Amino acid sequence: MGHLKIYKDNYSDATTVSNIFIDEYMRDANDAQIKIYLYLIRMLNANLPFSVSDIADKFNHTEKDVMRALNFWERHRLLALEYDEEHNLSGIHLLELSHPEELASIRPLAPVVPLPPKAEPEDGNPYAKPAYTLEQLKKFKSDETTSQLLFVVEQYVGKTLTSTEVRTILFISDKLGFSMDLIDYLVQYCLERGKKDFHYIEKVAINWAQQGIRTPEEAEKQTYKYDKIVYDIMKALGKNSAPTNKEVEYIKCWTKVLGYDMDVISTACERTVLGTDKHRFEYADSILKSWHRAGVHHPSDIARADETFKRTRPVQPRTSSGIGMANKFNQFKQNSYDFDALEKELLQN
Repeated sequence: MGHLKIYKDNYSDATTVSNIFIDEYMRDANDAQIKIYLYLIRMLNANLPFSVSDIADKFNHTEKDVMRALNFWERHRLLALEYDEEHNLSGIHLLELSHPEELASIRPLAPVVPLPPKAEPEDGNPYAKPAYTLEQLKKFKSDETTSQLLFVVEQYVGKTLTSTEVRTILFISDKLGFSMDLIDYLVQYCLERGKKDFHYIEKVAINWAQQGIRTPEEAEKQTYKYDKIVYDIMKALGKNSAPTNKEVEYIKCWTKVLGYDMDVISTACERTVLGTDKHRFEYADSILKSWHRAGVHHPSDIARADETFKRTRPVQPRTSSGIGMANKFNQFKQNSYDFDALEKELLQN
């Protein structure tokens, strides 16, 4: 039996645009930048060849206008531009879209401009990536320590590194001065966030270098501030600012020492917001630690801990009118903690 042809009447030739692009990136772009990015997606989906001059003709722009738009999207990490040895644009790599807050830890960054070997960039950017020669690349790969590192990185990403990817590791080691341990941690950090792209790894490395990070311990302390769970907890506690070092320490305790997931932490945050407008991290910390002592591991354990607390709580004295003198927050059924007493305790410490 021969090959069959499959088709349908209502076939639609369509280009899909990510909602992240619409929600987070379109508002900061002008008409030309939006048109060119959408056109890139269209050409990628159709697997059609094109050039900068083709794009310029398509939208009646100059080639400089097109390059300005491409550089704009590269700065926003929606794409990465690739150049040949003569520094001509040879490829455009559309990157996986991320929410801007996920990139907070690696902003601001200057665009990476390809340069001749050993040449300094015109603007004096110390973080520009040199165009390493084949000899330099071979020498780097032949060193025993770096060859072991490259092997480990290949195990992480699950493939043999290309020459471009090896150049990125060489740049991070040679130009940025990262130790082998820090490069190892850097790759793991990016992969844990689902980022295998070496352009992303390179930009994170540049940002760490700009911040003076030299060890894995320093990197962990700095980058933890930008983990999604940190922002989720800050939001749950009604805070819109960046976390302080003390607040990060509280969050690390809740997630790493106490071992709580966001579902338990969010419940504690809800009760905290209902109970007080100040000392919120301290309140939440006291709730979570009391739950930990009570053996709470999952949201289903919280009700049991509440019942135990009610049974063991001292009886409050009553006034002549028969109304209990418990604090005013007892009217919230979902809140069984004496926040007035808790606040006094916190202020005395």
